[in-house]
Amino acid sequence: MSYRKTRTRMTRTLTTLASVVLLTLLLLPSQAAAGLNIVATTSTLGVLAREIGGDETEVRVLAPPDRDAHYLDARPSFMAALRRADMLLEIGAGLEEGWLPAAQSGARNRAINSGQPGHFRAADMIELRRSITMDGPNMGHVHEEGNPHFNADPLRMAEIALALAERMGELRPEHATTFTERAERAAERLHEHAKALAEQVEPGQRIVVYHEDLDYLEEWLPVEIVGYLEPAPGIPPTARHLRSLVSDLEGTEGTVLYAAFQPARGAEFLERHLGWPSHAVALEPPADTALDGYLKLMTTWAGTLPQR
Repeated sequence: MSYRKTRTRMTRTLTTLASVVLLTLLLLPSQAAAGLNIVATTSTLGVLAREIGGDETEVRVLAPPDRDAHYLDARPSFMAALRRADMLLEIGAGLEEGWLPAAQSGARNRAINSGQPGHFRAADMIELRRSITMDGPNMGHVHEEGNPHFNADPLRMAEIALALAERMGELRPEHATTFTERAERAAERLHEHAKALAEQVEPGQRIVVYHEDLDYLEEWLPVEIVGYLEPAPGIPPTARHLRSLVSDLEGTEGTVLYAAFQPARGAEFLERHLGWPSHAVALEPPADTALDGYLKLMTTWAGTLPQR
């Protein structure tokens, strides 16, 4: 083979390789842009993001599921996660007001600021129950918009899933149809599971809860909230208040529920003096789970109550 032919072939080969490299470099940004980096304040919101987003999303949860989301600190790690986020999912209605604004400010990411498409506030998508902090002497935290603990209501979570899919589709139109289909399937599963569990629970259950964080159980289970271990939201149970509960509920049957991270003393007092069984339960699913983790948590809540 002549030198001229060899040189021509090498030139063509190099030109082809250069074209491949250039095409790869051009494709990489669009592929990266196709995914969504989502930061959720709570595990329940993380569940919805994973279920809807699938492989097209990367999800980080800020609040540990075994901690009270009211009382966290704006850690540097939160700010670092938010700085890289395409979307921020928050419960809203005052739940994260003690730490999330500071974390947002420290992140310096305009895409997730309030009012931007990348900022999703779940409380804005549903009707809230009236918060007990809106009446009487509000010695603890106050939720003027309503009760923000709707993560305990799978029916409202189904509504939020549909709204979240729509927002995610606005940010990634190429995946909008897929997001919507996944959300619709998730909503159907939530409704079906809630109905099945409600049918298993003995009707007319009465429960005392620690805080208003389980009030939304009334929305889908045959239960009635008849008291709170806290004398006022955010105030630990007092001996006087517990004795008053015993006096009001003596001679009746019921169940005491409280979060695993809340102190057990008040629940144990009612158990001793009323004979009501008490149960410490999780309020959030594991941080890395998808919808199955939330459905399992629903089963746990319903399982604390007498069954048919």
